Amino acid sequence: MLIMCLVFISCSESDDYVPLVVEENEELSGGNATSFIFSPDAFGFSVDGLSLDEQITFGVGNSLFNQNWVTAPASTTARDGLGPFFNARSCSGCHFKDGRGRPPAFEGELAHGLLLRLSLSGTDQHGINIPDPIYGSQFQDNSILSVSNEGTLKVTYENITVTYEDGNSVELQKPTYEMVDLNYGAMDPSILVSPRVASQMVGLGLLDAIPEMVVLSYEDENDADNDGISGRANYVYDAESDGFKLGRFGWKANQPSVKQQIAAAFSGDLGITSSLFPDENCNGTLNCDEIANGGNPEITDENLDKVTFYSATLSVPARRDVDDEDVLKGKELFNTIHCSGCHIAVHETGAYEIDALANQTIRPYTDLLLHDMGEGLADNAPEYRASGVEWRTPPLWGVGLIETVNDHTNLLHDGRARTIEEAILWHGGEAEEIKNRFMALDKEERGQIIRFIETL
Repeated sequence: MLIMCLVFISCSESDDYVPLVVEENEELSGGNATSFIFSPDAFGFSVDGLSLDEQITFGVGNSLFNQNWVTAPASTTARDGLGPFFNARSCSGCHFKDGRGRPPAFEGELAHGLLLRLSLSGTDQHGINIPDPIYGSQFQDNSILSVSNEGTLKVTYENITVTYEDGNSVELQKPTYEMVDLNYGAMDPSILVSPRVASQMVGLGLLDAIPEMVVLSYEDENDADNDGISGRANYVYDAESDGFKLGRFGWKANQPSVKQQIAAAFSGDLGITSSLFPDENCNGTLNCDEIANGGNPEITDENLDKVTFYSATLSVPARRDVDDEDVLKGKELFNTIHCSGCHIAVHETGAYEIDALANQTIRPYTDLLLHDMGEGLADNAPEYRASGVEWRTPPLWGVGLIETVNDHTNLLHDGRARTIEEAILWHGGEAEEIKNRFMALDKEERGQIIRFIETL
């Protein structure tokens, strides 16, 4: 009788059970532009389908991305002109192995891919933020030998404990940023400071290839569907066209193209001028005309285009363990609590100047829109249409390999979150209700969502 009862219960439960299955090609995060190498070099491979000439361009761009720039004048004229102020000597100084930066691990350590944007209230004729009159639009803690650096970045943390309904708790760290030992006088007392950490480089060209009309279709500025999510697009100044375009790149969607994102990094992070940003990254208290430079501009259009091509054609690592039962359950829960309202999984790229990136089904887990993330993550520094509490939804592809590539797991715009769980718990604003749903899950279910995200 007992055996018959057990059989009856088992059959009854199986009739109601709907097995979770893998979607077709779900592991192909970048479509045909997906790689299957999961080593510490996982972020550094080109997409398949490049022509021989494109492969050569990728290789030269890779070299320019990784080589250190040097002080002018130098015999290596193709890469001299560093500074006079800078945050890194190469692109890879912030994006080591094409990966993600992090804040200083201890007091006195230089930041590895974390920088501070500076701005005052108001904008210029292009809608660009007004910089500090002395320290400019970015704080630089490095300088060439003949010039004193701007000062030192200091980060301190306050511990905040978050407790789940089941009694488990997590300790978050809330950062405070200071710029100390300033060498050129006090900053404007009304300065707005926005910390930004370097993100992994994969898939930039694929994001650029998503048609604008698709991105705009996700806008819901007034939350017409009453789901609590009201994403909106940023429109930003495009130096090449001298007009405004949809912002896609950067933590506040403040750059319209891969090329301008790269040129802005050369200017702000390395002090290298280009045709897009021709002004020397100098300091109003110095006689900048007396400081040698590497030409005008310091990176040629040809070399800038090669670094841009390299950055656009870095392949996206494939998903791992897509058929794992816990991963499938985590994906279901991710969608059920509506994380997918902003982190939209599937997109189709359209026609694109790089054939290998055109017409691909990709899974970046972003909508590329701005969202209110609450006061806990606010920098209070507007940028174009982005307010001081808004951030672009970051793509999640590659997030599970950051530890493999960069030996850390720091997340969010300033790297304050040391784990995926901490990053979720910092969500507020439009994501407050979604965070609360996550917190109401039991420990196993929370772990399944995290396990799913780790496969991205």
